[in-house]
This record gives sequence, structure tokens and C-alpha cells, in this order.
Amino acid sequence: MFDRIAPVYDAMNRIMTAGLDRSWRRLAVEAVVQPGQRVLDACCGTGDLALAAEREGGYVTGLDFSPAMLERARRKSDTITWVEGDLLALPFADRSFDAATVGFGVRNVADLDLGLEELRRVLRPGGRLAILEITRPRGVLRPFFSLWFERIVPLLGKVLPGGRAYTYLPASVRRFPGAEDLAELMRGNGFEGVRYRLLGGTIVALHTGVATGGGHD
Repeated sequence: MFDRIAPVYDAMNRIMTAGLDRSWRRLAVEAVVQPGQRVLDACCGTGDLALAAEREGGYVTGLDFSPAMLERARRKSDTITWVEGDLLALPFADRSFDAATVGFGVRNVADLDLGLEELRRVLRPGGRLAILEITRPRGVLRPFFSLWFERIVPLLGKVLPGGRAYTYLPASVRRFPGAEDLAELMRGNGFEGVRYRLLGGTIVALHTGVATGGGHD
């Protein structure tokens, strides 16, 4: 499915977020990346978050299990290290990175606990994690976002070549843990100082946390 949507992935991101996804990615990397640090962008897709981390001064590795996504990422940068691999079995040694980011990817991981455990494993003690993800909306804007994501976005996906897979989006958001539940999962998988910030009228959450163990002792 991710190979199929690769050609329309960037366009759909712009459409779904009215272009706000760029600023959200910038906020994510500013929260956890410092110049000169080793950064992992897991589930990197076509590479926009990895590029933002590099602009922040990081030495970035982008990982994704979709060859078609990585093909497009490689066109955007030849200074980032692009790796084909699975978040659930990261091909890196313990404590390999100072920071890690995941943008709009953990919602699709088959075992979220294992994914968080793997991210903690490859982070050094004190390494920081940022997770940017769609969440269930709150408040007065909830009906609008429900209409947008459950009706309009899937219709737009059908218009674009390969975009029919976006019909899965509403179900993936409904079954994903809410913002506080995700924060608790992060705490339970070795992260401390976990916080989250709701963005885009509560449709997106930016979670951050600090790795306590960062690998096997």
C-alpha cells in the first residue's frame, strides 16, 4: 500500500493539512534535534521530516520499509543516509542515536509497544524522541475534522493515481490510541518527561520524551 501511495504522498500531505505539515515537522525537529547530533527519522516516507532534521543541524539517517518511498526520498537528498528497514526490528546497534523522530508513521505500526521499545533501544540515555501523529480531534472543531478526514480526504485520494489507499485513513485514526494514551505507552516503554502538544485545531499531536535506558546494559 505504501509503495502505491508514494507518487501522491507529498501532494496528499499538503492537501490534507492545508500546507501546515511543514510547520509541524519543523516544530518536531526543533523539540528534539540539536546541531551535530546523530538523528534517526523512522518511517521516513519520502523524507520531509528527515530533511527538516538535517536543516536543524543533525546527521540524519532516514529509515522506511517502502522502497518506493525511499526512492523519492533519495531524490531529495544525497547527504542523508537512507536505509530500507522495519521500525519493529531496527538495523542499528544500541545507543546509536542522540535523537529520533517519527512523523505520521507510528499509527501504521503493527506493534506499537515494540516500536517504542526499539526506538528507546537505539537512543542513548538522555536521547530525545519526537512523534508527530494524527489524533482524534476535540472540541468545537471536531465535526469539521470528522467530515474532512472521513469523507473529503478519502474522496480526494480516489481522484489521484494510487491514492485510493487513503480510504483507510479514518479507520487508522479511530483505532490509534488517543494523545494521553500514547503518552502513557511512551512512559511504559522507557521514556520520561513525556509531554504532548495538540496542533492544527487538535487534529495532530506532537509527543516528546527522553530515553531512560537507551539500550541494553
